[in-house]
Amino acid sequence: MILSRSIAKACIAAFLFIVSLSFSVAASAQDGKALFSANCASCHAPHKKLTGPALAGVESRWSSKENLYSWIRNSAAYLKTGDPYAVNLYNEYNKVAMNAFPTLKDGEIDAILTYINSVPDPSKVPVGEGAGAAANVEADNSLLFGILTLILAVVALIMLQVNSNLKKLADDKAGQPALEPIPFWRNKAYIAMVTVVLFVVGGYLTTKGAMAYGRSQDYQPEQPIYYSHAVHAGTNQINCQYCHTGAAQGKQATIPSVNVCMNCHQAINEYKGEKMYNEAGEEVDGTAEIKKLYKYAGFEEGKPWDPSKAKPIEWVRIHNLPDHVYFNHAQHVKAGQVACQTCHGEIQKMGEVKQFTDLSMGWCVNCHRETKVQFKDNGFYSIYEKYHADLKSGKIDSTKGITVEKIGGTECQKCHY
Repeated sequence: MILSRSIAKACIAAFLFIVSLSFSVAASAQDGKALFSANCASCHAPHKKLTGPALAGVESRWSSKENLYSWIRNSAAYLKTGDPYAVNLYNEYNKVAMNAFPTLKDGEIDAILTYINSVPDPSKVPVGEGAGAAANVEADNSLLFGILTLILAVVALIMLQVNSNLKKLADDKAGQPALEPIPFWRNKAYIAMVTVVLFVVGGYLTTKGAMAYGRSQDYQPEQPIYYSHAVHAGTNQINCQYCHTGAAQGKQATIPSVNVCMNCHQAINEYKGEKMYNEAGEEVDGTAEIKKLYKYAGFEEGKPWDPSKAKPIEWVRIHNLPDHVYFNHAQHVKAGQVACQTCHGEIQKMGEVKQFTDLSMGWCVNCHRETKVQFKDNGFYSIYEKYHADLKSGKIDSTKGITVEKIGGTECQKCHY
């Protein structure tokens, strides 16, 4: 009986270890993706050059991982070591210093690198598998660990059953009366094991769901008109603020009214650009979408347009923040000089827009901790005389600069009121 209990305890311990390991690995991959989005995505992509180099295979390009850590935490300080690769990289990108991330720990950097290495190269993914393969990398890992956990659970149950049969044979041989086996649903060891497993799995899923409650990362609704930012902001280079006039002037970026669209489309009545495809892979008829705009505008081709006949386009809102959160576009775009892509991703390459980040408090706080305030030639920050004097005198390293956190950007009342 003692042997049976020992084996049961060992099996339960091994089972719980594998379960916790599978969840910790999945969580680590998720953390790496979140850290990448918060700290790296505004300047880097895994397989494409943006403001900075593509990060796929970055470890192999450095002489040691410790040097890579030092570069990430403070590139300006590391440049003083004279590392040829770092110097060449600095010169290649027009001597623009990379933002410093002194608070990132080794484990967090490793999580980011793990995520980067898990993203497949689109140029090497078979046609039709690109987006799906990239989205399912983490899901595939979870499935693998789930299968391993199930196999080990089955092995544990078989070992318990074998041990029970061996004990029964030994008792029969010794002439001892055999005890009736306890049914599965009354066996305390089995009940305890199932309870613990359900508690761990249920707790993990509940916590994960609670943390994601109200967030809409990757939300991409179908709009009444297929408006391609890739065509307007990308191909035609229309400035974001031509349509979103409030981004530099007020709290809301504002959605353009029909007359803003008709400024151009009274003359542009057909689409002659490259083929467009929606998320389902179906080709979009650009000219037909312009006709939809005309219907909302009450515009008949060949006749003068009467704006009084226009009705609002019922766009589906994508980005939402809780009511208790204060966010001002002008403060970020004009005063902070934050690029639209920092929060909205590579909007100039999107067809139908989706929510790029989760817009969580952690994501915003990390941005405030790492983002340097644009003090130079920015009248908004002229009141911070001490910081200006310290920068001028060299008391504060100009390459590190002043982060948003240092001027109160992480104080609760700045965003919650």
